Amino acid sequence: MKEEIAQFADHLMEAKRLSPHTLDGYRRDLEDLARTLAGQGIAQPEQVRPYHLSSYVQQLRRMNRSPATISRRIVSIRAWFRYLQVHEGLAINPALQLEAPKLERTTPRALTIAGVERLLEAPDTRTPAGVRDRTMLEVLYATGMRVSELVSLDRTDVRTQLGIIACRGTGGKERMIPIGTLCCDWMVKYTEEARPALTADKPDTDALFVNQHGNRMTRQGFWKLIKKHAVAAGADADVTPHTLRHSFAVHLLEGGADLRAVQEMMGHADLSATLVYRTAAKSRLKDVYEQAHPRSRRKAPDEDR
Repeated sequence: MKEEIAQFADHLMEAKRLSPHTLDGYRRDLEDLARTLAGQGIAQPEQVRPYHLSSYVQQLRRMNRSPATISRRIVSIRAWFRYLQVHEGLAINPALQLEAPKLERTTPRALTIAGVERLLEAPDTRTPAGVRDRTMLEVLYATGMRVSELVSLDRTDVRTQLGIIACRGTGGKERMIPIGTLCCDWMVKYTEEARPALTADKPDTDALFVNQHGNRMTRQGFWKLIKKHAVAAGADADVTPHTLRHSFAVHLLEGGADLRAVQEMMGHADLSATLVYRTAAKSRLKDVYEQAHPRSRRKAPDEDR
């Protein structure tokens, strides 16, 4: 089935313009299924029956895979067999009745504004690498973009004079995101002072953010950096690039931003994906009120006597 999986990945890349990270996810999911089926003597997609797929899902549950992981695997399987049926003439789609487990939508974890400030100030900006790290953190918090979008930025995507960044999101769709004065200032400092030092051996690279070798910064590389700075800022080890994305949305909504505007800036195709942040913002505002307002806790009448 290796050839059919490769053809499907090529189709997704050409027709859907998915990111390399998303394509790798599809490949890993389907290759795991193919290995399991091969152990049962099934080598071709047309040999697969619904009970084979149900058995595979049950196996994932026995292995204590999370509902999110199982749901993602099922999405990949259904998409693959749908492609095979439409484009490769597969007579029977064995994944039609395969249902993903229902997922509980959790409240996104966001840092407090003070926590964000501590994280932003953690890098040592006396060094080119520190200025780069500070700028990347500033951009994440200023725009709410995904880390894959951040590391994909090129020099020409930033227009500090206009205060905007052109970001290519899911499916290659471009959106224009405003950035504030502080973020612009750090971007100018990085591009004029730090980046030339980091790209001394590769001055012609288009990548905006680079590592110590002058190559484009990777998701994994930045992941390690934010973990390091989170520890230095006194935050716990669970802080990830996505934490700043969550914080961006929650803090905007706490400040009264329009929900549709936040949806557009974050690149959400469905408004429901943005609504979870409004719930988180309302919950945080209630906590702030109860902690700060002198009469937020009602006294019993007897206590005033």
